[in-house]
This record gives sequence, structure tokens and C-alpha cells, in this order.
Amino acid sequence: MLIGGAAVGGYYLGKDDRSPTQIAADSSITAKIKSKFVGDKYVDAFEINVDTYDGAVTLHGDVTNTIAREQAGKLASQVEGVKSVDNRIRVLKPVKEEAAANESST
Repeated sequence: MLIGGAAVGGYYLGKDDRSPTQIAADSSITAKIKSKFVGDKYVDAFEINVDTYDGAVTLHGDVTNTIAREQAGKLASQVEGVKSVDNRIRVLKPVKEEAAANESST
């Protein structure tokens, strides 16, 4: 999509200090990580956002258990070209546990 300037991979070229080659490499890393998530039994690819900038990956999203959070970080770090992983995925309490906790406190 073109809005007020050229856009590549969700970034505006006029505001990005990376080269077109690096932008393409980062987009490829993001796609490979998302692909790994889709094929994994613990990670829900639709719950986690992946951002890559100069090979540094940031994971965002909400999951219901620590296994999914840790697995997402592990899978991301295994992708070629990844320099670091900042895992900002939050583990939320399952709704049933939260409801039970609220009932017992009343």
C-alpha cells in the first residue's frame, strides 16, 4: 500500500535508516519466525506479533501459559539472521482461574 510515500514491508522508506536489503532481510526473518510458530503445537501464531529491526526481534502478544511464551522465544532465536530476541509476550491467567479467584475472594 502507498500512503504519502513508498512503503516496503510495513515501513516507510523515508523514515527508515535501514537499507532496502536490510528491510528485506528483516521481513524474511519475521516470515520465517511466523512460519515456525504456525507449525508448532505450543505456540498460537495468531496471538504473537513479530517485529524485526536489523536482526533484532521483538515478540509481543498474550498467551495463556509460560510454555508458549518460552517456546516462541526459543523458535525465534533459532532463525538464521536473528541477532537477539526481546520476548515481551505476556502470560495471562486463564479466564476460569481468574473467575474462580474472584469468587473465592467475595
